[in-house]
Amino acid sequence: MSCKSPPASQPALPKGSKFTGLSSTPSWSLDFELSSCSPLLSMATTRQSEDSSSTPTSSPFPSASSSFLAPLSISTSKIHSLARSLCSTFTSLAANSQEQFLPTPISDSVLRPEGDESGRYLAIDIGGTNLRVGFIELLGSDETSSETTAKGEDAVERSRVQRHLEKSWPIGEQLKHNKAEDLFAWIGKCIAEVVQDGSLAWPGDLPHEIPLGITFSFPMIQHTLSEATLMSMGKGFQITSNLDLGRLLLEGYEKSRDLSLPRIKITAIVNDAVATLVSFAYQYRSNARRKAAMGLIVGTGCNATIPLALSKLHPKKRPAKVKVLDGETEDGDQNLKIAVNTEWTIRGAADPLHELDFITRWDEKLDAECDAPGFQPFEYMTAGRYLGELGRIIILEYLTRTLSIPESTLPPLLTQRHGLTTTFLGNLGPHLAATEPSLLKQLEIGIPPSTEGDAWQWTAEVAEMVYDIAKAIQVRAAGMTAAAVIALLACAEEIHISSATTTTQHLPNGTFATTSESASEPALINGTKEAIDELMVGYTGGCIVHFQDYLADCQGFLDEIMEVEFGRRDDVPRVVLMPCHDGGIIGAGILAGTVQSLAHDG
Repeated sequence: MSCKSPPASQPALPKGSKFTGLSSTPSWSLDFELSSCSPLLSMATTRQSEDSSSTPTSSPFPSASSSFLAPLSISTSKIHSLARSLCSTFTSLAANSQEQFLPTPISDSVLRPEGDESGRYLAIDIGGTNLRVGFIELLGSDETSSETTAKGEDAVERSRVQRHLEKSWPIGEQLKHNKAEDLFAWIGKCIAEVVQDGSLAWPGDLPHEIPLGITFSFPMIQHTLSEATLMSMGKGFQITSNLDLGRLLLEGYEKSRDLSLPRIKITAIVNDAVATLVSFAYQYRSNARRKAAMGLIVGTGCNATIPLALSKLHPKKRPAKVKVLDGETEDGDQNLKIAVNTEWTIRGAADPLHELDFITRWDEKLDAECDAPGFQPFEYMTAGRYLGELGRIIILEYLTRTLSIPESTLPPLLTQRHGLTTTFLGNLGPHLAATEPSLLKQLEIGIPPSTEGDAWQWTAEVAEMVYDIAKAIQVRAAGMTAAAVIALLACAEEIHISSATTTTQHLPNGTFATTSESASEPALINGTKEAIDELMVGYTGGCIVHFQDYLADCQGFLDEIMEVEFGRRDDVPRVVLMPCHDGGIIGAGILAGTVQSLAHDG
């Protein structure tokens, strides 16, 4: 295995400069507004800066807070170690696991089409929280080439995709617990509604059979791009595995299709992480200095996709046919890279979390009480479906055990499972003072006290502690996600991190000095030592964007891991988080258009 690595940044910063922050404006269900934040400042609240003896510096938390939250504390060294361990784990999972690192039978070349595709395609995105259906229009290169000089390259690339008649529906808990036929009948009804809108908006323009691209946010087994067999879904869904996704969807649509409406033809089915990479690679075109390397989702769940060589996959997982730009290949070229849905949060990736002492008693309690204990330990610690509940568990313990407050007197939401939402915890903070006068007021409104006569009341001191808990959860999640990003890039040999033992020294000037038994080599790009400035990671998801300073801290951790590994070298690329919002539905449409174009060319 080759596990060796490079430094990260924000795209606007010049090479060699230090990342200092992002601005985020959330749009979750609360109206709070996040201000600009510094990852290095915000991370300092729950991390240990290290000198040569690994002595932690003083913490901004009160001493009681620091002691109570110690199990959540992380350091750059610990995150760096996690990246190395996950690299080995991911390499093993790709080669051996039947649950993780699932191939999608499309090559790296199809992930990065030439951009000449044009037309209007139906796309759906079935997520853990919402269903979205709409038309994606690809404008091709001719209609946008004249805009290049005026708008700049990035603006033109993104303008090549237009979205029409898009609608979104929440997937209610009842639907999640229904039979598969009932869920897909509802999905089919929603698709028919948008197709009806299209027939009215473009009378006579829709083909008799509309090409459909599907993004599905759950594990699947695929032998062809247009077919998929569902595995266990997770995220609260009770649907069993081994179901034919395409058949269920077509049958659901036919139940609601008026005879005047066109039929649909499934041309591509992909996981949401794969769709995000497709959208990202299409809209942020790679060039000699930068590369769209992977797709990252941190929303309701957490997942990533990256192109991997067939040789890295277990022989039983290698598709017999792979879609390439000139059709399909069956020659078994083991160097051919295909899109791989990692499902990196499933239990197979848990060993490094145990070995490096990431899992706390609070994580164990959440795991034991969730719908699928032990199924996705990494996701329970990093993703939006679970962070609110994790916060509730920690807050409840602090109040009842540390402060000895009777549970019967506490706010009801704190004693109810899932009573505290990730949205509320993610938006809680003193930076919201312009909207709400204080942390105390935010808690009194969002988690109101009991109406009983002896009800306990929030205090300013406890409100500060609740915020500290929210930050500790977020910082750990951001660090773990950053470690997984570096590990996956190393697994794919986009970068190489050393497996040698390293000693890290935090210098007074804010830099790191690292000594190692073996020096790290420059990053390899596509197997050659090409000069490249940025490896871009396209991200999407409400949790990474809106939960406290998740995005900024994740980027900050990427910077620090790379600096520990390589120092401030100019011969390695930066790993940069770049937005790719709505990549699920856009990627489905792009892939439908690409596959349709290949079929016509053939």
